Amino acid sequence: MADQTIRIILADDHELVRAGIRNALKDVANLEVVSEVGSGVELMQALDLLDADLLIMDINMPGFEPLSEIHSIRTRYPALRILIVSAYDDDIYVQGLLSAGANGYHLKDQPLSDLKLAIERILTGKRWVSSPLLEKLLSPQVNMPVLSKRQVDIAQCLTNGLGNREIALQLHLSIKTVENHLTRLYNQLHVTNRLEALAYLYEHPEILALPAQVAAQDSVFTRDYLVAERTRILIVDDNKRYRKQLSRLVGIAQSQAMIYEASDIQEALHIAEKVTPHLVFVDVVLGNEDGISCTRRLHLKVPSARIVLISAYPDREFHRRGLEAGAAAFVDKKDMDMATLRQIIEDAIG
Repeated sequence: MADQTIRIILADDHELVRAGIRNALKDVANLEVVSEVGSGVELMQALDLLDADLLIMDINMPGFEPLSEIHSIRTRYPALRILIVSAYDDDIYVQGLLSAGANGYHLKDQPLSDLKLAIERILTGKRWVSSPLLEKLLSPQVNMPVLSKRQVDIAQCLTNGLGNREIALQLHLSIKTVENHLTRLYNQLHVTNRLEALAYLYEHPEILALPAQVAAQDSVFTRDYLVAERTRILIVDDNKRYRKQLSRLVGIAQSQAMIYEASDIQEALHIAEKVTPHLVFVDVVLGNEDGISCTRRLHLKVPSARIVLISAYPDREFHRRGLEAGAAAFVDKKDMDMATLRQIIEDAIG
């Protein structure tokens, strides 16, 4: 990129901030600001119309939901470099945005010379984080909060983008009760608002895992069958009802397991990277996505995991391709009884 003009979009709802950044860059060779925008809507329009190389932005703009929008931009424009310039210095918040797809995070109170260095670094494929944040980000995380089943339900609704009214409808609660649960959840996560909670949950998907005893609590059969502690099991299926049903059965078969759920490939890869599952169940069809492709990518990311493909419509070709992709077994959903499930889990944990 060094030999060509780098096309830049500036996104900030404060015109003075945009002007300051523009002026700071005017003497840098091969950089051209091709658009300035002040809202989420304007930004998406500019990205669609302009072949930009670099997006320099503040995420606190009207009509812009930071985590989901950054993730969406990263997915739609994989070659685009994204540098966030913000006054907000919370480490959990920063971690969430970097995980969502930002290439760098620069604090507004840092020298303009550092901003130029940040741009140079991310344009060469490196990451940038302002030095005052590094100590926070590099400090080990301890005392991970343990959520109740209701808090996990609320947290999952947050990560699915639901508002308070939608959460209330989905969980059959009053809006006031949802607000009370959210307050307690924020306190548990040591955050102060919805955005910080989302950033924390995105960076720590393991906190959304239900202990198997909780996943199986509605069952009359809760006998421990296996004794290995904290076996990590990931279920990847776009059918929410089936995921919950399989989670409950896994909880019965292995009461010491930590059970994680994903509805698509991206979510599955993110969780797998964070928790390194021992066993993964993957449906062959994930909405518009391919479960065999998911298997291949999971196998590359966590080769130690035992991956089991499942399908309501077993097919020899699916079976062959699945094994080639790294699956250890292929199981018809109709055959997923307790004895089969226990044997699969036992094989996975040795």
